[in-house]
Parts: sequence; structure tokens; C-alpha cells
Amino acid sequence: MLLVTKIIATLVGIEFLYIMYLETFATTSAKTGRVFNMDKEQLQQPAVKTLFKNQGVYNGLLAVLIFVAVFAFASKAAVIALMLYIVGVALYGSFTSDATIILKQGGLAIITLITCFF
Repeated sequence: MLLVTKIIATLVGIEFLYIMYLETFATTSAKTGRVFNMDKEQLQQPAVKTLFKNQGVYNGLLAVLIFVAVFAFASKAAVIALMLYIVGVALYGSFTSDATIILKQGGLAIITLITCFF
């Protein structure tokens, strides 16, 4: 696996740790509201807080899987599989929520995928 692939994949992992932070620990913050285009009142709803926290755990574990694939196993196949998954989820989000999600959430994963084929 190329060094550039490892670096960009690591950035994807850090991105997902940040998303986990917003969803799990800073659930009602102004920054979370801006990132997810939600007002403070929506973020304060107990159901929304619970859903965000659950989604945050998912994103944190995805980050851990990326780090394991890059550093513990140094597996290009695992990195490709994880990046394809991320791009698929971002593509779904771009159709169902906000078209910019494909670039915001999937952009680094797409670049990582491209570097995997060199």
C-alpha cells in the first residue's frame, strides 16, 4: 500500500472520529447544528440525541476499522472495502438528504480509492 494511501485513509479515519465527536459528545452544540443543518431545538429532542449518539458510535467504530486496516493489517483490500462502503453510504446520503454529502463525507474516501489503484 502506498504511503499516500495510508495518509489519506488515516485522514478518513480522523474525519469519522470527528463525526463521532459531534454526534456522541457534542450532540447539542452549535457546530453540530451547522454541520448537520439542524437548529438547537431539533438537537435538544431526546429522540434526536439518542439517534445521534447511536450513529456516533457507528462512525467511531468505522474509524477504528480504518485504522486497523491501515496499521495493524496493512491490507489494501480491507481499505478498499471500507472506502467503497463509505462512498456508498455518502452516495445514498447525497440522494436522500443533501447532494453535497458525496463530497463532504465521501470525498477523502474517493481520493483514497483512487490512490489504491497505483
